[in-house]
Amino acid sequence: MRVSRSIVGRDGVTEAMAAMGTGLNLEVLARMGFAVPGGTGPGDLVVAIRAGAEEALDGARDALDGLLRGREPAADGAGLFGAPPPARTTAAAASRTDAGIALLSVPGPHVVPEAMDALNAGLNVMIFSDNVPVGQEVALKEEAARRGLIVMGPDCGTAVVGGAGLGFANAVRPGPVGVVAASGTGAQQLMCLLDAAGVGVSHVLGVGGRDLSTEVSGRSSLAALAALDADPATELIMLVSKPPAPRTADLIREAARRLDTPVVFALPAPGEDDLTRAAERALAALGRPVPDWPRWLASGRDGAGRDGRGGESGRALRGLFAGGTLRAEAEAVARDLLGWDLEAGGHRLVDYGDDAYTRGRAHPMIDPTLRLEALADQAADPGCGVLLLDVVLGFGADPDPAGALAPVLAAALRDRGDLAAVVSLCGTPADPQDRDRQAAALCDAGADVFASNAEAARHAVRAVAGAEGEA
Repeated sequence: MRVSRSIVGRDGVTEAMAAMGTGLNLEVLARMGFAVPGGTGPGDLVVAIRAGAEEALDGARDALDGLLRGREPAADGAGLFGAPPPARTTAAAASRTDAGIALLSVPGPHVVPEAMDALNAGLNVMIFSDNVPVGQEVALKEEAARRGLIVMGPDCGTAVVGGAGLGFANAVRPGPVGVVAASGTGAQQLMCLLDAAGVGVSHVLGVGGRDLSTEVSGRSSLAALAALDADPATELIMLVSKPPAPRTADLIREAARRLDTPVVFALPAPGEDDLTRAAERALAALGRPVPDWPRWLASGRDGAGRDGRGGESGRALRGLFAGGTLRAEAEAVARDLLGWDLEAGGHRLVDYGDDAYTRGRAHPMIDPTLRLEALADQAADPGCGVLLLDVVLGFGADPDPAGALAPVLAAALRDRGDLAAVVSLCGTPADPQDRDRQAAALCDAGADVFASNAEAARHAVRAVAGAEGEA
């Protein structure tokens, strides 16, 4: 996606796309007017460029080659990065005897052979890929348990191991808190809140969004809890997940009671602490003070609607999320304050990072296109009173999410004086996007911005209900 954007930005280039040959991407290319070679499949990289002149096209090709190589061209026959690629993960591991983790990001249906190969080589595995059948996930995790290893994933977007961030990780300080995460954005929210309180993390072990399901039964979570309990740098463990299966939650809680290291649970659901309150409980357990969580309120507003009136009573909340756990947490807050039947009131909260939306396309934390289209549609709906969005920063994410989002928000709020926008901003000042710079751009567009997703959700719900004041 970043390659595509770089090429489109060149003089003389009108359209460009570099993507895997999935069915969805082939449809997009056909709508753009490109003829894709027959036999193209999801394992193929398809590059399409349209330019107004041959010179511009040649320049785009040269630029594309440099972007894909990431360095100067290698010698003939030397492969993309100067050496023939290994046939399997095992070969890569053999060339790096100090390797302990294999990070896999290939189309989900093709990841199992690579993951099994890595386990056979004695490597722990982080599987970034989604759309992996649950039966294959169970088989991989059972094999890892037999070998004393751990499988992080599938659909593991975030991890920090020994200070190294993997996937969508934020720039946070080292510290005493270990995190077991069946949620990528949930882990990022905790990391960022702890960082705002001056507390760092020892490790963040992602386990995949389905690990606490009935089928998977917490296999990797149990392994991660044991690993962090044995880690002398970890003084407290936090476990974060979307609402787990009840029997699996009981299993995990029982295992946690047997550990020497205290465990704080962050399971945003009705009756449970939200992520912010869980972070506050962790700080209290460590004897650290709870700060005022950062917030940035748009100038000229009283914390409700753009024109100071707030969302009119009866108008709906529309949540457009990139993080599944952040959406689940916001929904729990909304149900608590608005009642259980959100749909009846026209309230809707959608996770655009769900597998249904990412099949064949980049995650919305990388490519905001689908969510920006939805934002424009919702802003044009007179039944929508408040827009609630999350923006998640960190390594691997969009290098400037506010650059795309702020103009769309500003236009929507300018066109409708009765519309409000609230943004949950998950990041740290040290992130490559610079949290404070992103917050300022979103505020200038007219949005109220909160570092705490739970506070953002409460603020949005009160605005849609016509309440005055801040969360």
